Amino acid sequence: MQRTADRAAELKLLRSVPLYYDLDEKDLERIAGLMVLKSYPKDDMIIFEDDLGRNMFVIKSGRVKISGVSSEGDEAIFSIFSDGDFFGELSIIDGLPRSATATAIDDVELWVLNRGDFLSLLESFPQVAITLLKELAERLRRSDSQIKALTLKDARGRVGSTLVRLAEDSGIVRGGKVVLEGLPLQRDIASIAGTSRETISRVIKRFEDEGLMIKVENSVVFNDYDKFKKQFA
Repeated sequence: MQRTADRAAELKLLRSVPLYYDLDEKDLERIAGLMVLKSYPKDDMIIFEDDLGRNMFVIKSGRVKISGVSSEGDEAIFSIFSDGDFFGELSIIDGLPRSATATAIDDVELWVLNRGDFLSLLESFPQVAITLLKELAERLRRSDSQIKALTLKDARGRVGSTLVRLAEDSGIVRGGKVVLEGLPLQRDIASIAGTSRETISRVIKRFEDEGLMIKVENSVVFNDYDKFKKQFA
């Protein structure tokens, strides 16, 4: 009975993954049988830039950062993914080496799908392929927005844009307000925003003084998220 309950819980979690929204229970059962659940401790590297891609990953729990290293040795963070997000798909699709490194921000659990099964999945379920294309298009738009923010905005604008991006990815609504829990380290936010940790601290303090947000330990509460988003997105 417990095993049946565990399986039902797993299928419920799978259905929460955007890639699998439109699949029925029978199809979810098939996909669940193809994936292997793996755990990675905090700060563990999951995939390495320039490695050959043999698997794609779906996050069951925890957060993963996608990053690269500049010629000067500085880390540049491209994205932070959380529950239900997937990564590692590009190398599976085009067969080229990994374009970035993926690192566990927290202890994470990942569903792992090998290249052959993933490509077979796309052929068998056109709706999954369409959802994948939509998600890739959305990520491209976000990348364009990030490039514009880095090149056209001042430090305040870049930090604001970064906080909006993080809130859109993993913010939750509590008490009528948008809350960004488990805020990444200042060095990680600085990497995404293209500025220094000192600047991050100064700008967030300024946002608090202006009444735009409240910072409580490692969380941020937006007093009026729609207004904040309109100003910085």
